[in-house]
Amino acid sequence: MIRRLIHIDEERCNGCGLCAKACHEGAIGMVDGKARLLRDDYCDGLGDCLPACPTGAITFVEREAAAYDEAAVQANKARQGVPTGGCPGSRAQMLRREEEEGLAPAVPSQLRQWPVQIKLAPISAPYFNGAHLLIAADCAAYAYGSFHQDFIRGKVTLIGCPKLDGVDYSGKLTEIIRQNDVKSVTVVRMEVPCCGGLQNAAVTALKNSGKFIPWQVVTISTDGRVTGR
Repeated sequence: MIRRLIHIDEERCNGCGLCAKACHEGAIGMVDGKARLLRDDYCDGLGDCLPACPTGAITFVEREAAAYDEAAVQANKARQGVPTGGCPGSRAQMLRREEEEGLAPAVPSQLRQWPVQIKLAPISAPYFNGAHLLIAADCAAYAYGSFHQDFIRGKVTLIGCPKLDGVDYSGKLTEIIRQNDVKSVTVVRMEVPCCGGLQNAAVTALKNSGKFIPWQVVTISTDGRVTGR
């Protein structure tokens, strides 16, 4: 079957191993000081490894390959003693918070348009012209308490989860940026590996749009802290 996989340019790889750590499927290993795709059926094609690579050695390719085999991935993890609970972003954990009685004062929404899901959003709309675009993981607003005030305010908001939607957003995002007068792009992702697909889609869209637009990536931890800009 023809499907999307990662490709590692061995000449550009500096052997840092960050991509292997970012790949929660165990598809990448270090061989003779270079990153290698160990087996096609271990790669789910989401590209969590791409944002981790400091040299840009990893890209997507479409080629003949075996289908992704989750059972084989889990079996390989079990052999290596790696926890097999799936994506690290799906692992259960309790977050401790100070409990306060009563409801907090109402905070006005900063949302400026509808719909917000990337899959539902139109490619061209009046609100995109002159917009500062926010592309956010849909978990981020729940993890980060002041999300509306700190990120949505003054921006047009698009949200999604490549893991759950099972799509590559880069094509649609490319057309949104290409066909509209977007002034800047802010990507807000969670620290979990599967959010790398959202970041990669946004960065790919910026490159493919042919436009030079200011952009930044903000990373949110699962306990609601900004861990990277």
